[in-house]
Amino acid sequence: MGEYGAKDARWISMAGMTPVILTGALFVYFCGMVPTIASGGIIRHSIPWIPSLDIALSFYIDGLSLMFSLLITGIGALVMLYSARYLAGHPQFARFALYLFSFMLSMLGLVLADNVLALFVFWELTTFTSYLLIGFSHADPKSRRNALQALLLTAAGGLALLAGFILLGFATGTYELSEINAAGSLASNPLYGPILVLVLLGAFTKSAQVPFHFWLPNAMAAPTPVSAYLHSATMVKGGIYLLARMHPSLSGTDAWIWTLTIFGGVTAVFASLMALRQTDLKQTLAYTTLMALGTLTMFLAGSSGYAITGAMAFLFVHSLYKAALFLSVGIIDHATGTREAGVLGGLAGAMPVTAAAAGLAALSMAGIPPFLGFIAKEVAYSGAVGASLWGFVVLAALAANALMFAVAGIVAFKPFFGPQGKLPHAPHEGPWPMLAGPVILGVLGLAFGILHGLAASWVIEPATNAVLGFTDSGGRVKLWAGFNLALGLSVVTFILGAILYLRHQALRDRLAAIEARGPDFDAGWDRLMAWLVVVAEWQTRLIQTGVLRQYLFATFAVTAVALALPLFWLGALQLDLAMPSVTLREGVVAALIIAGALLAATTGSRITGIAALGVVGIGVALIFIIYGAPDVAITQLLVEMLIVVLIAIAALRMPYLDPTDKGPAFRPRDAALGGVLGVLVALVMLMVTAGPIDRRLTDFFEAASWTEAFGRNIVNVILVDFRTLDTFGEIAVVIVAALGAFALLRSARRDKGEERE
Repeated sequence: MGEYGAKDARWISMAGMTPVILTGALFVYFCGMVPTIASGGIIRHSIPWIPSLDIALSFYIDGLSLMFSLLITGIGALVMLYSARYLAGHPQFARFALYLFSFMLSMLGLVLADNVLALFVFWELTTFTSYLLIGFSHADPKSRRNALQALLLTAAGGLALLAGFILLGFATGTYELSEINAAGSLASNPLYGPILVLVLLGAFTKSAQVPFHFWLPNAMAAPTPVSAYLHSATMVKGGIYLLARMHPSLSGTDAWIWTLTIFGGVTAVFASLMALRQTDLKQTLAYTTLMALGTLTMFLAGSSGYAITGAMAFLFVHSLYKAALFLSVGIIDHATGTREAGVLGGLAGAMPVTAAAAGLAALSMAGIPPFLGFIAKEVAYSGAVGASLWGFVVLAALAANALMFAVAGIVAFKPFFGPQGKLPHAPHEGPWPMLAGPVILGVLGLAFGILHGLAASWVIEPATNAVLGFTDSGGRVKLWAGFNLALGLSVVTFILGAILYLRHQALRDRLAAIEARGPDFDAGWDRLMAWLVVVAEWQTRLIQTGVLRQYLFATFAVTAVALALPLFWLGALQLDLAMPSVTLREGVVAALIIAGALLAATTGSRITGIAALGVVGIGVALIFIIYGAPDVAITQLLVEMLIVVLIAIAALRMPYLDPTDKGPAFRPRDAALGGVLGVLVALVMLMVTAGPIDRRLTDFFEAASWTEAFGRNIVNVILVDFRTLDTFGEIAVVIVAALGAFALLRSARRDKGEERE
């Protein structure tokens, strides 16, 4: 990062400390809730949001949401402290700090929201703020492209999730997650299938499951602090949080078990192999995040205590070591000018604190005792053995963990103790604000491993109980559980991991050759975007013809179809027609209106058509007079006169037509559409008037017009007092339309004058 002057750096450092202090205060606040939640308590706050729909802005804190809140705020404070020094002097640091703090608040809202609609709002806020963070280096085309890719893909999944939430509300009668989960499984509900598909689409795109995985490594275009935060405790864990939160209501079915197990297992193994393939340390860590997300998804498929405990323990420890490793890689990049594994080596002498912090995090990542990573791996293996598809789960977990053992050596051992290549500049130790995060998080991985009872009782077991619906007793988080199958799988993991590390260079070359022949999802995304552009251009040429009559025909045709489908195809037409008694006066007016409409539909003269429409308008005004609405009739007549005047003025300003071009005398297609639409609207109106009328608003206006608004004309009072903003908006629309028409007429007159010259 460049230096931008001591004065600017001091100012930006002061600005950078504000989000650190605020986030740290939130962390302390959530720490104060640990005793209550650990003892089985629940904290819930609710604020009326949309009372007419019985929707509240409610927040719910249990073991699961508290664990996420502690990770989001705790790691967030360390990342923001790191950022204040990492980007010191950057001219846009204040903007970066605002984006990062907004991202943190959005993620907090996501994990604390009890109302699914509020959860969706925060879900999309994380998408938007992550877009701003990934594209922070907006001058770089790659950053802009990757940010847009993340935005479009996760936002598309968010729209699917919104549809799933709406169906969830229909199926359960509530939008509160606590009430939905308390009701138990939705497996017997007819809407279970669509809800499951839509929710999984949202979760899989957010948490980058194959085949939606490619956006996550591309998000490495963001600054390193963003990568550390996004991959450890925030956005990509949003999908995992959703799966865990919806576990009581959606789990237990074959569809849930098979989908999560297969997608999670494939993602875990694929990402582990791709991590071994990378040479850039940030890209390597990005793919290990994919591996973790796949593993978590795979274990959330189960319903046993060991499977869920393993998922919660792994989620917790992964957040600690992944943030520490990303921040350590950032220090390496800052100190040496490169992240290439083939060049880095021998840095331990110049960077001993970074080496120690990265080593602690890597040992936890590799699952070496007595680190918390070892305990999480042991519990996860115990859950894998008891899974429904236990053979597949065990093999996938074993392969992923062995590959992670090798990657831990590549990321944290080789750069510090391996042979050193030619570095861009001499290495040096990082400053304390950048070292604080990796050191604290690395030490916590060891401390919580040794004092595993605290981690279990404070964080892991309350989260497990929240996922399982408070039916589990816990007690499985142990450093030593005896000689069992899980321990044997751990030993196999260490042996395979060591072999993979020693042979990683040869394996990397082979994986590169395989990758070159395999499908390129990222290039496929570019082809999809190019195809969408082609389709959009074709659609524009098809629809935007420039002919107003075609636009009107398309609009009215769509309206006719929208009315006809529910009336006839869905059987909504229920009408008992009885011949009404018609007086001579009413019959004459009806005949006048029909004659005017027929003349307007069949004439080839524009002036005649305008006059015919005027006849229809006058007939409508007469109907208002007959049925006792003279004020509305006067308005109708004034509108008809105004239209005649405006059209006459416009006709004077418009260019002359060719007198030999008479145009078609009759357009049967347009006339038929007009007739069909008229019949459909008439049927709808007859159905509306045939049913009982809800007089609640009518009674209110009748009672309040004089007593509250001091007006005897109810219609005027409604327009001026009760619906003032609506009336103002309508006036504004008329004014804008008039200004537009005036501008067009002036333009036509000017063009006409230029032609004469």
